[in-house]
Order: sequence, then C-alpha cells, then structure tokens
Amino acid sequence: MADTIDAPKLPTLEDMQHWTYVMGRAQQLMMEHVARQLGEAGNKIAASPPKLSLGTLPGASLFADPTKLAQAQVDMWTQGMAVWQNVLGGNGHRSEIQEKADDDKRFNSPEWRQNPLFDMIRQTYVLISDRLLGSVESIEGITDKQREQLRFTTRNFVDAMSPSNFALTNPKVLERAVETRGESLLKGLENMLRDMEKGQLTHTDPNAFEVGRNIATTPGKVIKQTPLYQLIQYSPATVEVYETPLIIFPPWINRFYILDLNEKKSFIRWAVAQGLTVFVVSWKSADETLADVTMDDYVKAQLDAIDTAREILKVDDVHLIGYCVAGTTLAATLALLDARDEADKVGSATFFTAQVDFSEAGDLNLFISDDQMQMIQQLSDKGYMDGRYMALTFNMLRGRDLIWNYVTNNYLMGEDYPPFDLLHWNGHTTNLPAKWHQAYLRDLYRDNKLVQPGGITIDGTPINLNRVKTPTYVQAGREDHIAPVQSVWKITHHFKGPVRFVLAGSGHIAGVVNPPEAQKYQYWINEEQVGTLEELIEGATEVKGSWWPDWIQWIDRKTDGKVPAKGARIPGKGKLKAIEDAPGSYVRGR
Repeated sequence: MADTIDAPKLPTLEDMQHWTYVMGRAQQLMMEHVARQLGEAGNKIAASPPKLSLGTLPGASLFADPTKLAQAQVDMWTQGMAVWQNVLGGNGHRSEIQEKADDDKRFNSPEWRQNPLFDMIRQTYVLISDRLLGSVESIEGITDKQREQLRFTTRNFVDAMSPSNFALTNPKVLERAVETRGESLLKGLENMLRDMEKGQLTHTDPNAFEVGRNIATTPGKVIKQTPLYQLIQYSPATVEVYETPLIIFPPWINRFYILDLNEKKSFIRWAVAQGLTVFVVSWKSADETLADVTMDDYVKAQLDAIDTAREILKVDDVHLIGYCVAGTTLAATLALLDARDEADKVGSATFFTAQVDFSEAGDLNLFISDDQMQMIQQLSDKGYMDGRYMALTFNMLRGRDLIWNYVTNNYLMGEDYPPFDLLHWNGHTTNLPAKWHQAYLRDLYRDNKLVQPGGITIDGTPINLNRVKTPTYVQAGREDHIAPVQSVWKITHHFKGPVRFVLAGSGHIAGVVNPPEAQKYQYWINEEQVGTLEELIEGATEVKGSWWPDWIQWIDRKTDGKVPAKGARIPGKGKLKAIEDAPGSYVRGR
C-alpha cells in the first residue's frame, strides 16, 4: 500500500494558550524596552545624534509626551489580540495587519498561512515592525537628518529580524530541509562559508559569466593606457559614422560594462549601431599606487580623453556622457573648460542619473557622519578602500532585496545561484582611491561645495557650474534610490545652457539600461519651459518604451554630418595603435 501523508495537526487549546502567553510576554518586553529608552535616552538625543549602526536598535519611541507611549501600548496590545483572534478563527474579518502580511512577498507562499503557528509569527512580526517604524515618526525634538538616520537604521533592523531569515521560523526552510533530509541546510552552509571566505555576498552563479567571453563583448580595441584609465575605441558597425564622436565616462565605483552587459542590453553596442564613433573610459581599480589620486586627477583624465579623441579623429569637438559619479565629475570638467575658454571642445554633454547639487541626495547622505567618515578612513589604511565595503553600502540601501532575499534562498534553502549578468556586474567590485573617496563624501555630499561658485578648485582653477552653457541632456530614474530624481533635477538650477530633462521609468540601473527592443518601462518629457520638477511632471507626456531613441535624435541635431567609417575611425588604424582587444585588462583587475 502506498504511504499516505497525514494532514498537519492543528494546535491544541493548550498550545494556543501557551503561545498566547508567549506573544503577550513578547509585547510586554517590547513595551518595557520602550519605557526604559524613554527614561534613559530622552534627554540625550537632542544633544547627540543617533549613531548609524545595524547592531543598534534606536529607541522604539522616545516620546516627549508619556501619554503617547501609553496610547502606543494600548494600540499594540489591541492589534496583537486581533492577530490572535484571526489565527484562532476570529470573525472572518481580515485585519490591516493580516492584509499587510499577505501583501509582503516574503510571506506570500501558502505555508505561512496554512499553519496557525507560522501565521501568528508573520502577523506578529508585521505588527511589531509597523510599531517600530511608526515610532520613529513620533519622536520629538530631533532634526530631520536624525529622523532619517533612525528611520534607515530601524528599517534595516526590522528587515534583518524578519522570521523569513531564520531557519526555525521559516516554514519553507523547514519543509525544504525535511524534503532533502538536511542536504539543503548543508549546501546552504557551504554557500555561507564560501561567502565568508571571500568577504562578499554572492548573488549569482560565479561561473556563469566571464568578461570578454559572454559579457562586455562589443568589438573594439584599447588604444591608450594611463596609470588611471584605459581608453577603448569601438569598431564601427555602419558604413558612415557621425563626424562628432562620443566619449562615455562610466562611474569609477563600478566596472564600465554595465553599459555593455550583452548584445541585447548593451548601450555601447546600440550607440555604435546608430553610427557613433564610441570611446569608453575604463577606470583602473585602485591600489596603493593610486593612494594620492584626487578629483583633479579624474577631471584631468576626462580632459585627456577628450583631447585624445579630438586629436586622433581630427575633429573640433566631442559628445560626452557621464554616468552617476562620473557625471558629477563631468560637470566639474565642463566648468573647468569654461573657465579656460575651451568650452567649444564639447558639443554636448549627457548625464545619466548624475548629481551636482547634493542638498537632497537621498539615503547615501546617512553615511556622511563624522563617525562614518572615521570608519571609512580606518578601512582605507592601504591608500584605497576595498570595493566590497562600497558594495555592502549599496546593498544596504535595498537590504530586503539584495541581502536578506539571498540569505534566505542561498543559505537557508540551499538553492543554486541563478545566472544573472546584472548581478554579476554588481558583485564585480572596484576599489576606490582613499584620499579622493574621503574628499568626495566630505566636499560634495556633506558640504555641497560643487554648486558653490569657487567652492571647488581644479588644477589651480576655481570653477563655477553657473557658467556652463554646454547643451545638456539629463536622464533621471523615477524610482532611483541612489541618485533621487529631485536631486538630479537640481542640475537645471545651475547650468545656463539648454537642458533637455528626461524622466525615465525604473531606477538607477534599469532606468538607464533599457534597450528599445525590450519594450519596457516608459519615459516622460515636457517640451515647455518649467521651473520646478513638479511642474515638469504635471505637464509631461508619457512615452512608452526606451528613452534611447529620443537621445539619439537629440544627438543627431547636435552633429554636423557623417563621414566614412575608415582610417582613424577604425580602432588602431589612427595615430594610436591598438594595445589589446576590448574590454581591456583594467576591467579585469581586482
């Protein structure tokens, strides 16, 4: 006779009574903790900002008014009892907490609802999480930045403590362990130990991709190499090309091939196919030799790339793209060229999710306290900062998706890593020059000097963004959590030349890397002159799909004409001979 599987037993009345006591006791302990924090920290918070640390839970509610604490206790107890009524059968009414738990994708599998114990666990977690996050908004006597720090820390703490992150409180993990007779737990342990050895969380199959083999494969040659960068020129794909070439400056905090992931996602390959002669700067991952590199060096590197392309192609000007932090530096480069009366070297400048005014720079501002700066300095004792620390910082901004999701799937469930080119790039970290990294955080994020006329001096010349008149195309991501749209928009407050501002759907990466063939997302454009971001959005026209075609049409209007794709237009056939095939050796360096 075939074996039968008995239905899971429902908890007995005694079990329910026991867990009701446990839940009530947990709520009592939480409220007692709040009360202690009220007494101990109420007088300190205004004088001493809370330290940003995942290991420290900010006072769940440092109310100035004790009646608010009492009301919070009553509300939490009432909602806690409602949770138990629902678990025990209740009146069939779905509470707000139950609806939130059902909508949380961490608990969307049926195992969380089928077993009353796990149903209680998830709903109780949602209840306490709501209370902790809500308490941050009720704190009085603190600054907006302190509240943001508390909100960020509390959110990360709450995400870390999710029952989905622990084997004994995750029914899927327990079920998987039984199915595999414990093999899933052993495999997950192997995954975790391997990541501990390399000091970095793995997101994708580490053997699935190789730079130059199935990622970063657009044909081209490295035609120049300096201690800071390699200059790649890509092979033409059309009989004729635009006379004015394009130089792309990717962020030095990441590898350049985010713009050349594969044939279908590559902005570089697409731009070549549109008839552009494309150059890309590949920054060197920092080591001890780059310990003294500063902003001046990155700006001078951009100037050097501009002059190199102009010289070998014998053209007057170039089109430029700056992505993220390289766009910030590009703004300084344009200001320096203006100060030197050399602005005509640049025909146009495009900014991908780049900030110049950091007054509303988002969650990254939370890492710019004196304590954080001191910690970063300690982590950079060799003259450079290990890129794994920067990767962790960005992962923390989306910890639920980029940290705990993988802890659950790959450590607890023991699942195989899926092949994903974007996550391969995300984990291919780049070291940062310590001196420049510190200055970037201090002078730009903290002190916002770039938008102060004369606030920044480059190569002995004070610069002023308010004098930049270069035609500019600005792309921002509507859901960008690294360079928030309201921050990117501020570039329009400083540049004095014509600016075309495009608001793209999605975020910092997908909002940029959105090829037309994918037919994904949308963008918004407002052809009228507007003074605020709100006005732009209110009067904007939504266009389905990629913004890339809009950009190339804009570029076409900025270019005089086309020339045959021969001679120096072919990498290595001009004054500078080919050093090696693209993507080069710098992109492979650790």
